[in-house]
Amino acid sequence: MNISFDIDNMTATRVDHIGGTSKVVKDAGVQSVGAVPERKGLFETYLLDAVSKMNDQQVEVSALQKQIVTDPDSVDIHDVTIAMAKAQSSLSLAKTVIDRIVTGWTELSQNR
Repeated sequence: MNISFDIDNMTATRVDHIGGTSKVVKDAGVQSVGAVPERKGLFETYLLDAVSKMNDQQVEVSALQKQIVTDPDSVDIHDVTIAMAKAQSSLSLAKTVIDRIVTGWTELSQNR
């Protein structure tokens, strides 16, 4: 299975390779950021929710950074620092999780 993402249009294309044939599935379950499917208990749901929350933190930091540059008196520098630390931590955790998923998938595919 191959998945390609189109960030500009917020869509994904999945190509399933089953029994020597390929099936292309457009908009393969990826929705705009923040719109998590309502399927409870699925790993996909938890992963998309975590990515959405991470993105929200990054957007919040960006807004705070713009606000501190344009109107420094309206924002406490400690709030900006804390938001930046949280966003960095969540981005680092997401990178670690993605690396582990890729490593696990690689190990599974090599054992076939």
